Amino acid sequence: MPKRSTPILALLAGKAIVFRGPDEPGAAPELSAIVKQPLLGSVIITPLGIAGDEQGDRLNHGGPDMALHHYPYDHYRAWRTELGKNPLLNAPGAFGENISTTGLTERTVFLGDRFSLGTAVVEVSKARQPCWKQANRLGQPDMVSRIVATRRPGWYYRVLEPGVVDAGDGMTLLERPRPTWPLDRLFGLLIAGDHKRDPSPLAELVDDQLLAVDWRERARELLGK
Repeated sequence: MPKRSTPILALLAGKAIVFRGPDEPGAAPELSAIVKQPLLGSVIITPLGIAGDEQGDRLNHGGPDMALHHYPYDHYRAWRTELGKNPLLNAPGAFGENISTTGLTERTVFLGDRFSLGTAVVEVSKARQPCWKQANRLGQPDMVSRIVATRRPGWYYRVLEPGVVDAGDGMTLLERPRPTWPLDRLFGLLIAGDHKRDPSPLAELVDDQLLAVDWRERARELLGK
């Protein structure tokens, strides 16, 4: 049976700009590239993501384990219902994503999944941990808690093989090495507090090389190692 291809709705990138002024006198303003725009034509995928895409906070965004951010357009209808009218929710890009699709969600994508992305090959490294910038961008002060409660965070890829991709190309699953770790389970355990009921699954994650380094460290902390 041929492998199913998931069409790409949009590929997006942005530049780091001043997102919020300093709270303290003399402090530097905070930068962000969460405002991303759809790209036309062929897009180059480098080891650090889309060529020309930027991050305002390189400590918490970007780098090999967070080269590309994928957010399902599947979630937008629910967000429009829950948050009311917001023009940002009428098209991909509201969550600062680089990749938008329908048909892939945190329930159906797993840690370590490898996908073809045009001629590139990418690998799922972790779910996204929500932050204040999503709340600020959407004008919803409780957005972080909403994302945690609904387990709709999106996820990150590392780039295994650079290449070229166009919107409309398909993403095809190539390999699934961790079939017991859908991203909603991973997010629930490491971010949403599921470890409080049963921390034992954390032991599977502390040395898993497919998991992003910072989330392996979080697993160790939650396990008390």
